[in-house]
Amino acid sequence: MAKEKKDEKAVDVPQEEKEEMFELIKALSESHGVSGREKKVKNKIKELISEFAEEVKEDEMGNLIARIGSGEKKIMIAAHMDEIGLMVKSIDDKGFIRFVKLGGIYDGTILNQRVVVHTKKGEVLGVIGSKPPHKMKREEMEKVIKAEEMFIDVGAESKKEVEEEFGIELGNWITIERDVAKLGKNKVTGKAFDDRIGCAVLIKLAKELSKNKEKIKDKTIYLVFTVQEEVGLKGARTSAFEIDPDFAIAVDTNLPNDFPAADNNDPPMKLGKGPAVTIIDASGLGIIVREDIISFISDVAKKGKIPIQLDVSDAGTTDAAIINITRAGIPTATISVPARYIHTPVEVIDLRDAVFTWKLIYECIVNYSNNVNIGDANDNC
Repeated sequence: MAKEKKDEKAVDVPQEEKEEMFELIKALSESHGVSGREKKVKNKIKELISEFAEEVKEDEMGNLIARIGSGEKKIMIAAHMDEIGLMVKSIDDKGFIRFVKLGGIYDGTILNQRVVVHTKKGEVLGVIGSKPPHKMKREEMEKVIKAEEMFIDVGAESKKEVEEEFGIELGNWITIERDVAKLGKNKVTGKAFDDRIGCAVLIKLAKELSKNKEKIKDKTIYLVFTVQEEVGLKGARTSAFEIDPDFAIAVDTNLPNDFPAADNNDPPMKLGKGPAVTIIDASGLGIIVREDIISFISDVAKKGKIPIQLDVSDAGTTDAAIINITRAGIPTATISVPARYIHTPVEVIDLRDAVFTWKLIYECIVNYSNNVNIGDANDNC
């Protein structure tokens, strides 16, 4: 009888590198900033990146752009700051709050969660509630409760108290209240890893690039923390238009296939096996990455002994899709950290994948700056 093939062991990274990445992810995940209201997380990113960048600026759209180097060729690395969330829609006479969703939220994931309502007076803690199961009819219990049937309870007794004492008003934005926690030896869980993990990668890149400027002396690197990705890739469009880079990489999360009830027809993406390099996403309605770019990244990974996973996806897209079609077209790639349960308050990533992601992008930047140019797009035809 043939022996069962054992799963290939994940490549590890030094513990200190995992701890450094954990601290970055924790600081960013526990910051708050929904689409169009990214100021709080933006301030945290400024605090973490300013010592490494030569210039940090904010554009008219609200994107945060950190520059390192001043060479001729321009490389843009983008990660979005915004997280999915909610916004106050109305307040009833008893002080319960109704809301609208910002971004792609599956209703079942937000019920019974603690939330933070962000007001001019400060943060207000609340909980998302609904009709209790004891009051439901059988057919109601068999269905997912819709967001419009939910409400937020902040402990008030009237609309007047909510407005005057709590300072809550229409348009206040709302986020999930959740701390980052470790799972086992290498994994962590928390909210908004999509895409605070990408932001953490960019901050680590800034640190490494600032120590090795001689390797990028012919390049200008723009580390762009974009806004409003979750509601239409908006910040990536305006920042890419302004920068007009020679080459770009979007850093985001993608969907692994290593959990119970996963689709066996999907690519065998796993946590702990390295970053995902996208070939296409959204069945090609997002980005279709050029073959020469895939080859370039694969060669860099092989040379640097960095594990990667190739991904062909029929779901979701990233900032790369819009950067790619800005102006006359920008050669663009997507490199992602596999993340389970994205768009929920309990996303899970492997710290080893996060470390290998910044290492891979760093090597792509350095090798590109050593006159390894992306080829002619016509080579793909």
